[in-house]
Amino acid sequence: MFIKPWHLSIVLAGLAVLLLPGCDSTQQLEETSTSVQVSVMTPEAKPLLVTEDLPGRVAAIRRAEIRAQVGGILQQRLFDEGAEIKAGTVLFQINPAPFKADVDIAAAALQHAEAVLDRARLEVDRLVSLTKAGGVSRQTYDDAISLRNQAMANVAQAKATLARRKLDLQFASVEAPIDGRIDQTLVSEGALVSPTDATPMARIQQINQVYVDVRLPASELEAMRQRAGSAESELAVEILSSDGKPLGIQGHILFSGTEVDVGTGDVLLRVLVDNPEHRLLPGLYVQARIPKAFYTDAVSVPQQAVTRTAGQTGVWIVDADDQAQLVPVELGELVARDYRIASGLSAGQSVVIEGIERLSSATQVVVRPWQPAAVSQQLSANVR
Repeated sequence: MFIKPWHLSIVLAGLAVLLLPGCDSTQQLEETSTSVQVSVMTPEAKPLLVTEDLPGRVAAIRRAEIRAQVGGILQQRLFDEGAEIKAGTVLFQINPAPFKADVDIAAAALQHAEAVLDRARLEVDRLVSLTKAGGVSRQTYDDAISLRNQAMANVAQAKATLARRKLDLQFASVEAPIDGRIDQTLVSEGALVSPTDATPMARIQQINQVYVDVRLPASELEAMRQRAGSAESELAVEILSSDGKPLGIQGHILFSGTEVDVGTGDVLLRVLVDNPEHRLLPGLYVQARIPKAFYTDAVSVPQQAVTRTAGQTGVWIVDADDQAQLVPVELGELVARDYRIASGLSAGQSVVIEGIERLSSATQVVVRPWQPAAVSQQLSANVR
């Protein structure tokens, strides 16, 4: 069939219009295929406290072993095991009868010595006038003086003996030397106890405050001392359970270590912790989160953003032209899976977190905000 020329022009024009959108779409696909999609974040300068979790053992701030100071038969236990005890509370009663008898004997000996002293003094007073009158010799007077002095010494000795016997009677009532919680009794009524026993009668531990003893390399001790003297922080230490869970308990460091272990090079570091609820018991294994450094304006990036090439660490950034550039950086401490950037990166730069494996220098990128795994999981759950 013959088509008129003007009809053919109209058909060709229509085909051209239909083909133009297809060319634009092809061009857009080509541009998109040459760009790499990446996830980026913009780090900010924030205060950063660097800590280290160190294992430690809980120790009572004060600990006393209850021992008999006199020998005898134990008559009675006067406390409940595990109770809170005040200093001076009577814990055990040793049979006091022998000690009472010793007190009576010592008191009688003192009375006898005082009677002898009185007679010696009277004799000296009588011989004073006779000696002046020449009625007795000087030797007799000197002997009387000597006997009086001996009687005075005997009285002093008798008083000391009586005081000692009263002290033994007092020691028959075994008292608590400190405040604290008393453990189970280690002797029973009817047992013979003495000061030479190898096993104590009981133990008292003061645990309203406790020590957490940790070991720290001696090379780090001086830096911690300097931080303790600064006004930036007070070196508060957080106490964790043995599996690393926070207990909501804090303490502060006592720089009491005076000796370095020659085998390990460590020094003992004591952390004083208030323990009013007695949650920390002596011997318990815990962890102490020790502060090691503090930075007022720290720039940190996730660990996955850091690349290593031939020993050089770096991060990918996106410049103003949406091109990826690899910049070398110096890493600081790793805190909660984030590296502190010591140098090479400034706050406000766009750092590539995901999509690094497809990048090369000057690669054109399409950016989207990076979301941590926890946030992404929460968003996915909300969508469902």
